[in-house]
Amino acid sequence: MKNPKIIYWTSTGLFSAFMLFSAIPDLMVIEEAKTFILHLGYPEYFIPFIGFAKLLGSIAILIPSFNKIKEWAYAGLVFDLIGAFYSNYMTDGFNWGFLMAIPIFSVITISYLYNQKVNQIKS
Repeated sequence: MKNPKIIYWTSTGLFSAFMLFSAIPDLMVIEEAKTFILHLGYPEYFIPFIGFAKLLGSIAILIPSFNKIKEWAYAGLVFDLIGAFYSNYMTDGFNWGFLMAIPIFSVITISYLYNQKVNQIKS
């Protein structure tokens, strides 16, 4: 069997990088982020809030301890992704780009499940 720590850190690193890169435009409140958020019907003040939440969540899942905070971070990041998917769907209808959600949700699921495995091994 492959080492659960390798699978955990690989999937967690990939997902954290994805969320961090999506948080940067929000934190900087660049024009594309404004256009996107306003198109979905959210107020402009929501942009830095969601960027900061993504940043904190990404950092939290990378910290080896603080398991309760990590659980909340996983939940928050999944809610963010589901909300983004749903908002896009309700605004623009189905788009083939939605298929990109499959690998993203797969990576966070693997990260979460292997986080549980790694924690069981520690105990």
